[in-house]
Amino acid sequence: MGRLTARRIVRRIEGSEESSRPETLAVEEPLEIRVDSSPLTVTMRTPGHDVELAQGFLLTEGLIGDRDDIARAVFCRGADDTDVNTYNVLDVALAPGVPAPEVDLTRNFYASSSCGVCGKASLEAVRTVSRFAPGADEVTVAASTLTALPGALREAQAVFASTGGIHAAGLFDADGAALVVREDVGRHNAVDKVIGWALERGRVPLVGTVLVVSGRASFELTQKAVMAGIPVLVAVSAPSSLAADLAEEAGVTLVAFLRGDSMNVYTHPHRITV
Repeated sequence: MGRLTARRIVRRIEGSEESSRPETLAVEEPLEIRVDSSPLTVTMRTPGHDVELAQGFLLTEGLIGDRDDIARAVFCRGADDTDVNTYNVLDVALAPGVPAPEVDLTRNFYASSSCGVCGKASLEAVRTVSRFAPGADEVTVAASTLTALPGALREAQAVFASTGGIHAAGLFDADGAALVVREDVGRHNAVDKVIGWALERGRVPLVGTVLVVSGRASFELTQKAVMAGIPVLVAVSAPSSLAADLAEEAGVTLVAFLRGDSMNVYTHPHRITV
């Protein structure tokens, strides 16, 4: 799996017995995203699908609205041009006429792998206005279709199978067919990669789709769904109160605690049929 995983010798202790053995770890490395050669953010991510990650991030931050807003994306060296290209710096060139981002000094764009929104200064700073209206989406999804999605997501998690320490996000259609699955040490990065994949293929807004995340449903992940026009967000774990508030306000159906044949539908339950 290349740079997706790394090997390390560990000391294994079971009761009074101990041994040494190799373990597989998910790789975590920084990615600096630049826009027109100016640094914008640094996120800790699992390498791979970095262009998708950057495109998804720019869309969900409201900096672009379409793939045509991007002229090109290229890896480049760091501050010292003599350095070997580590593929940890990605420069995105905006298309002519697309305004450059205005980095607000009240926001900290550094995003750790556990929380991409914790540097925001206030709730108002993260209530980005979406160009799309997921609330107008009339899609319906059978509850029996949803119950099969966590298993389908897990089957596509190759890195999780070998490390046990990585998040996943998957995009499905209303019949439960998988469109794309991405893994990353950062749950927000996994979602950005999925959205960046869709942006690259001209599928945004993601009408009639279901976004499934392997962990909890946070405010940030809900906002990303809203920004991409996704009408149904499903989490296998708990939602936050702010995630439910935003989903209600934006017209997104929020489903959480999806385990076996049970689930909780927190907002806009009319889309889920039994």
